[in-house]
Amino acid sequence: MQLGRLSSGRIQAGSIAQRSLRGAVPRTVVSAAAPGEKLSALELLRRENELLRQTLDVANVPIDTVVQPSAASSVPAAAPAYDRRSTSTLSSASGAQLSLLDETGGVAEPMERPEDYWSPCIDVPDNMEYVDEYGPISPIPDHDGTMCFKWDNTLWSAAEHFKYRWNVFKGIRHAIDQNEGGFEKFSQGYKYYGFNRGECNGQTGIWYREWAPGAKALALVGDFNNWTPADSHWAFKNQYGTWELFLPDNPDGTPAIPHRSKVKCRLESDGGQWVDKIPAWIKWATQEWNEILFNGVYYEPPEKGAPGEIAENKSYTFKYPRPPKPRALRIYECHVGMSSEEPKVNSYLEFRRDVLPRIRALGYNAIQIMAIQEHSYYGSFGYHVTNFFGVSSRCGTPDELKALVDEAHRMGIIVLMDIVHSHASKNTNDGINMFDGTDGMYFHGGPRGNHWMWDSRCFNYGNWETLRFLLSNARWWMDEYKFDGYRFDGVTSMMYHHHGLSYTFTGNYGEYFGMNTDVDAVVYLMLVNNLLHDLFPSCITIGEDVSGMPSFCRPWQEGGVGFDYRLQMAIADKWIEVMKLHNDFAWNMGNLVHTLTNRRYAEACVGYAESHDQALVGDKTIAFWLMDKDMYDYMAVPGKGPQSLIVDRGIALHKMIRLITIALGGESYLNFMGNEFGHPEWIDFPRVDSYDPSTGGFVPGNGGSLHLCRRRWDLADSDFLKYKFLNAFDRAMCHLDKAFGYMSAPNTYVSRKDEADKMVVFERGDLVFVFNFHPTQSYQDYRVGCREPGPYKLLLTSDEEVFGGYRNVTKDADAVFNTQSGNFDNRPHSFQVYIPARTCAVYGPAEWADKDADRKPHGIPGLGIKDLGPYFAR
Repeated sequence: MQLGRLSSGRIQAGSIAQRSLRGAVPRTVVSAAAPGEKLSALELLRRENELLRQTLDVANVPIDTVVQPSAASSVPAAAPAYDRRSTSTLSSASGAQLSLLDETGGVAEPMERPEDYWSPCIDVPDNMEYVDEYGPISPIPDHDGTMCFKWDNTLWSAAEHFKYRWNVFKGIRHAIDQNEGGFEKFSQGYKYYGFNRGECNGQTGIWYREWAPGAKALALVGDFNNWTPADSHWAFKNQYGTWELFLPDNPDGTPAIPHRSKVKCRLESDGGQWVDKIPAWIKWATQEWNEILFNGVYYEPPEKGAPGEIAENKSYTFKYPRPPKPRALRIYECHVGMSSEEPKVNSYLEFRRDVLPRIRALGYNAIQIMAIQEHSYYGSFGYHVTNFFGVSSRCGTPDELKALVDEAHRMGIIVLMDIVHSHASKNTNDGINMFDGTDGMYFHGGPRGNHWMWDSRCFNYGNWETLRFLLSNARWWMDEYKFDGYRFDGVTSMMYHHHGLSYTFTGNYGEYFGMNTDVDAVVYLMLVNNLLHDLFPSCITIGEDVSGMPSFCRPWQEGGVGFDYRLQMAIADKWIEVMKLHNDFAWNMGNLVHTLTNRRYAEACVGYAESHDQALVGDKTIAFWLMDKDMYDYMAVPGKGPQSLIVDRGIALHKMIRLITIALGGESYLNFMGNEFGHPEWIDFPRVDSYDPSTGGFVPGNGGSLHLCRRRWDLADSDFLKYKFLNAFDRAMCHLDKAFGYMSAPNTYVSRKDEADKMVVFERGDLVFVFNFHPTQSYQDYRVGCREPGPYKLLLTSDEEVFGGYRNVTKDADAVFNTQSGNFDNRPHSFQVYIPARTCAVYGPAEWADKDADRKPHGIPGLGIKDLGPYFAR
């Protein structure tokens, strides 16, 4: 049994022993590394472990009084996905749970866990503040917008369209430079509009500005004036339709509007009605427990906190730098509100404490957070935004969200935000719809401004103030909250006048570049990608586009739309089709592989087997499609409850589906929170009876229940349920990518798609992936092709016992697979394997295999990789 290093780097082994064991006799202990000696990270940790042993020896204290082992197991146990603060455990090589006791007999800091090797946290000086360094705005390249054709010369058939949209793009950039003082200033509207500290005639105070050209009068009301405006609380309207008001500080120097007090603007609308509106640029809006409507909140903490400090009435100061852009994204899509194990709305701080460590332990290097922008209707999943600059108050304050983002950065995790610029809520009470009483303003007027399917408003991307509002909004979240990028929602709906509804894209270029295309919207997407990638060089943008528009993921400098990735949405639909319509013998290997690999050259994609869409009520997750009602009664491990062949099949296919998707489905990968362990049931947000806006049909509610709007982490943590098998396999396949970088590897070749055998064999980088989808047939001495000569060894298989398999094929056998030269499946080399039915296996260079890897401190259960692999990266 080997001890791991204490997780806090500031505490030496000797000080821990002295604190825990009062009266120990001090003695000099040799340091882990000699001066000038260069050690690998693993060797340094081994020596530190030995120092800790020496310290305990000196104190004449047996190790077992400090380490508490549980019963050993013959199979390496899957380490807990996160550190429960009540137990602070980790798995040892034998499956024992290790923890250090503090002086009171309680549990002290946990020792080194595998994630401390694979995903080490960032350490910075205590008082260091992180400040962004912005990149310069790029000049517009001197070409006609067709530079991206070098990747696809068939696009010349649409050359006139590309030239037209490039000229529109250049014209807007030029107009911004000429009239607004430059692109950078134009994108900082939040420093001018809404509430901002400033001066007027030598006095310090609060400026409030609002663009409402149709309003006839406007005043500011709230707690600060008992909701009755004084003469000095009425704003003045300038020639551009912007209302301005300055509120000087009180004589004692305090702001005229106290921190966290409610505010609204009271205006006379274009039609003559008096209405109270939440300011369009508000930074926080809240709803009282006994009220229906939301209120704007003036949020300006009076003090600045120290870096990393979370304190009442102090603004949060960022401490940790943004992680570098990874070679490939492993995205954990999540929703803070529904992330609790309990039926409640979870908070930013609880997510920070309880869920982020899970994500880190699983091996994901990015999170994509949904429902950050304020939305008055919780059941909209965050997609009917009412306050675009406001943090969703159900989960906490703006500063608590900042603390979440900063903690993720400490863990080296990229933080992406699911941003909604494709439409807005129709809510006229809490949102920006009909703000000044007119139908247009930020939106198209008339029918074009209404999305009939989503029952929402459609932005007018050709409107100057709409551009300022949305570009500033995109910059705001990265500037103020240090998000690292975005997943842009509903991009297909933006780019086409038909919104992609009741329309089938066949790949004909006329479908993408013609009268159906909303050029203003496409140009907006080019502008926002230009802005974000220039100012924040490590920024990542992902577009949710189902149409497959060519040039979508080519840089804007080439005339492309500028996204880094497109969501590969067809894959999830294909898996549902296969599971819903075909029995296991009818699964078409060629069709599956075609869907997984059908993406445009030089345009990166994020592949996924399922996202939040498949988890919502009305649909099914992959686990539910595979196992359905048997999940309620037959998920106990053997010996702990009744078994089911349906569940056995589901467990096997769930692992195979996810591995072939991450390995073949794109240059990055996404998983929705909880689906990694086959979360049962669907997601059902609290809701009341309603009517479908597109059909008029009655939709029954659920009585406002949160029972199905949470994540049952206890299922994955339970030792007697099979969910732990899926959780462990997901962890292993993520760490396989950390070690070998197969998702970003240039070598991708599918050598076999055998319909009779139900076999798929392919290479990604140095690895050979073998999948046997046949429900009953196992294959002995099955020959598979490869590019590189051997020898090979098994690195990962779904048949390991820790993954719920039968160990018919296991890394523990330590078998060596020597290759034979000669063409096989169009590959120069080949070797023979045993592959059981409904099993997948991954083979890699023998020199990087270690059957005992998961019995070592850095080991990931079921993964047989030496150290951290040849191409380790986060």
